[in-house]
Parts: sequence; structure tokens; C-alpha cells
Amino acid sequence: MSSFQPLVDVVIPHYNGVDFLATCLRSLFRQSYSAFSVTVVDNGSSDRSLEFIRTNYPAVHIISWPVNKGFSPAVNAGIMAGTAPLVFLINNDTELETDCLQELVQVAVAQPDYDFFAAKMINFHQRHLLDGAGEGFLRGGAGYRLGTMEEDVVFYQQPRRVFGACAGAALYRRELFETIGLFDEDFFAYLEDVDFNVRANSRGKKCFFVPEARVFHIGSATSGSKINPFTVKLSTRNNLNVLVKNYPLSFFFRFFPVLCVYQLFWLAFVIKRRQVPAYLCGVREFFTSLPLMLRKRKEVLAQMTLSPEALARIFARAEQEVVASIMRRRQAQGKTNRFLSFYIFLFGR
Repeated sequence: MSSFQPLVDVVIPHYNGVDFLATCLRSLFRQSYSAFSVTVVDNGSSDRSLEFIRTNYPAVHIISWPVNKGFSPAVNAGIMAGTAPLVFLINNDTELETDCLQELVQVAVAQPDYDFFAAKMINFHQRHLLDGAGEGFLRGGAGYRLGTMEEDVVFYQQPRRVFGACAGAALYRRELFETIGLFDEDFFAYLEDVDFNVRANSRGKKCFFVPEARVFHIGSATSGSKINPFTVKLSTRNNLNVLVKNYPLSFFFRFFPVLCVYQLFWLAFVIKRRQVPAYLCGVREFFTSLPLMLRKRKEVLAQMTLSPEALARIFARAEQEVVASIMRRRQAQGKTNRFLSFYIFLFGR
């Protein structure tokens, strides 16, 4: 890395999985771009992760905690530890193409009107498939990585504005955090970037998708699988937290049918995966945290700079992108889209 003041602070939240981290750090230190520093925030790893970093990458700054405080506290600690004008958040279970940082920084310099930038995430094991090409949003209060499990077709090779970025591979201007705040630590993990994306959009901030910045992502390396009691509990709780914390009262009336449809389908999915106890635990934790979220809601709504009407239009466009992405994936898999077509007919405005 360069000896002069870094332009980018790279922050890696980490919990066990030293082999994943080794791949990530190796790809970072092979970047064509060099003006960056690296901070690993370790959430109480019980393997040899810290020893590995100190032995093989002594230039890496380590923040080490004795217990797992969660994704949001980890990335926040890494962000606050640095001073560079750009912050790159990257999951530990990733591998970066050699020019990834170079591409992101070039676009950040060339696009001063944009506040954060989404890298192209690619399936680590099936590299012809995408893992995410920018983050979309469902008005039911959940995010969706656009292009997930789709081929990397021409549409996803075009740079463009997107609703937000997955915090597993995204570049942020530091001033964005200074303006809208950091990731909500009460989310612990899951949907904290959805909450951040919603807050950013409500303040008129914009995200840009950079298709040339390629990151290969394993996914769910820390939690072990995409669907388990831990992910279901936190996803259920935090989905409801996003709604309570960020939605103006008028949205609950305006989006009431959409909210009901989303919650019913999430419950059906949970039942199918036999995760009802975890779901109920998430609902219980939501009601426990409700007073706190209501207090945060006052601050969030007071800081909105867009009108509810303008924000509703942004939400609608973001959801249209999500539905279109899901329909493309299902069509490629030979599945029908009758329900989604009916959903668009009913709620696509």
C-alpha cells in the first residue's frame, strides 16, 4: 500500500472463517489501486484469525472484541476509526478482481453528485451468475439484490442509478455517514443496509451501480446458511423495524395491501422452511424494541428532505426493478410469472 494519506478506508467485519479472510485480504493487497488502508473488525473470533492477520498482513489495523457485537457495530467501529474521504465496506467472504477499487474510485471522482456506489457482486462458485447488481427495495420493507442468480447479461453491464447498495461490497463518501448517520446498531445484522438505503433516499442521496467493479461473494459464510433460525429471527424483527422507523404514517395506509401481501408471503415461506419458532421470536423481539424504534422514528422523519409523495415514487420504481429482476430469473428457470404479473397489475403504481 502507498505510504501517503489513503483516499479509501477499507473496512472488513469479521467473525471466524480465517480461510475466507485470507482470500479476501490476498485479493485486496493485489489491487491495482494502492491509496487505501485496511481495518479488520473482529467480532470475537475463536479461530486463528488474529494470529493470521498479524503474521501475514502486519499493515492491517485490527479492532478486536471479545464477543460478537454484530455486523452494524463492527462496520461502524471501522468507519469511525478512519479519516479517508471514501469508505469501502467489504464482507470477509469475498474476492475482489484486481481493478475493483480502481473502478470504484474512478467513478466516485467522475460522479460527484452520487453519494455511494454499489459494486457488482458475482456468485463465488458459479461465476456466470450474479449475486447482486445494486440493491432494490420492496415496499413491504425488505431489500433485494438485483440480478441475484441471473446471468450477467447486457442490462447488468450498464452503469446506472440504483436504489441502494448491499453493505457487503459498497463504497461510501464519508460525508454521507456524517449527514445521515451510521448503520443502526440495534439491528445487529440483516437489513441494516436496507434501513440505511431508505434513510439515504429520504434525504435525497443517490447510489450508483458500477458494473466494472467486480466482487466474487460466497454468501452466508458467517451464519452458515441463508435460511436458519438466526437469519429468520433477525430478518423478521428488522423488516418490521425498517417500517416503523422509516415510514411516514401515510405510507401505512397507502401501502397497506402491499404490506399485507409481503407479510403473508414471508409467513408462508417461514412455515414452508419450518422456521415458525424463529419467526415468532423475531416478532416478540420487534415488540420489545418498538419503543426504541418509535423514538428513532421521530428523528428520522424530522430529517427527511423529500416529500412523502416523492419518496413513494422512488419506492415504487425500486420495487418495479425488483419484480422485473425476479421475473427474469424465474423465466430463465422455466417458471411462470402469473402471480407477479397479477401483482404488478394490482399494485404496480
